[in-house]
Amino acid sequence: MARESDGPLPKVSNPLSTPVWAGGYFLPMDFSIPESLAPKLEAARTFLREEIIPVEPDMLGSSDFYAVEPKLNELRVAVKAQGLWLPQGPTDVGGLGLSVLEHGLMSEVLGYSPLGHYVFGCQAPDAGNLEILHQYGSKEQKERWLGPLASGEIRSCFSMTEPDTPGSNPTELACAAVKDGDDYVINGHKWFTTGADGAAFAIVMAVTNPEAPKHGRASQIIVPTDTPGFELVRNIPVMGHAGSGWASHAELRYENCRVPHKNLLGGEGAGFLIAQERLGPGRIHHCMRWLGICERAFDLMCQRATSRKIDGDKPLASKQTIRNWIAESRAEINAARLAVLDAAWRIDRVGFAQARVEISLIKFHVADVMMRVVDRAIQTHGALGITSDTVLSFFYVHERGARIYDGPDEVHKASVARRILRAYEEKAT
Repeated sequence: MARESDGPLPKVSNPLSTPVWAGGYFLPMDFSIPESLAPKLEAARTFLREEIIPVEPDMLGSSDFYAVEPKLNELRVAVKAQGLWLPQGPTDVGGLGLSVLEHGLMSEVLGYSPLGHYVFGCQAPDAGNLEILHQYGSKEQKERWLGPLASGEIRSCFSMTEPDTPGSNPTELACAAVKDGDDYVINGHKWFTTGADGAAFAIVMAVTNPEAPKHGRASQIIVPTDTPGFELVRNIPVMGHAGSGWASHAELRYENCRVPHKNLLGGEGAGFLIAQERLGPGRIHHCMRWLGICERAFDLMCQRATSRKIDGDKPLASKQTIRNWIAESRAEINAARLAVLDAAWRIDRVGFAQARVEISLIKFHVADVMMRVVDRAIQTHGALGITSDTVLSFFYVHERGARIYDGPDEVHKASVARRILRAYEEKAT
């Protein structure tokens, strides 16, 4: 709708290509669930509640992924049998080929459990690496890595963040890959490389063109983890939990790690571009997963409020503070969900570049909503909430990083404000 001071809406040949903030109006949205997707969502929801959630206690107390991996592999077989495997994956590698919006809806369902995405084959970082290999991989790279990754036979990791350079700005990477004959020789120090423990290969961001403009300095290179010079230093303890296997974040060193030129993904200097294409849709998936976490925490909060007795025989829900938390949480979750669907809808129709504002908005907003809802749920449970007897403490420990990884909140807020103000400045001149 038009603002009073702006007069009639501007006429544009393609409204979808007009940035919302510059145009001064909101585009009509259609978030209806496709008929073909609805039964898949319901089947996934049922499988998660009946098969996956009962397995959670085996992992929550110890954070030992390997202890529960055999059971999870059995569940993966069952997911494949139901035709629900790899929802975000292209159909030519055995996936469902869902759009960004459709996979966002699926991700919300699977996010209800910390194990949901892994069991359905759409866990980070493998989901993003699969997209990179599918779009930029050579025929040989796809045969060696993409097929086994898509089928769940192997895992991978994405090695970009460094301890000594700002993770919010990948143009400042120090890790270098220098040409030597037909090889690259990689030297660098990385950390928070999710799932490196047990991964078959890493996709490494390294500087190959140091004299190029900053956005063209880095490349992405496949490094098998059994390559001499690849060292997994440790799984980094996150609030006391180092984790293992896929559920871990590793510190890595590359010391004269030699791989052939044919392991380059895309072209030299394309690392930043590929990373941005990977992170855009990935943030949608993260945000919808966080909404799944919100729904789980909300359910637990309401169940506790109605079942816990205080002051003799009164339910905890009789307290006004609890009722406020429930009302505020429901409103915040609903609003956050619409914002995420809006961003996903735009990506599907106008592409990542035209949805940068919406993607940054949801990245910091949904992460903040999630932490508030989880915190309220823990407070409602009292001492029980900080134990591993519920999933809440796991969410609190492992999801606090949501406000840091894929760009800290402050960076996204600055980016959003800059883009919004730019439209107004152009209009004023």
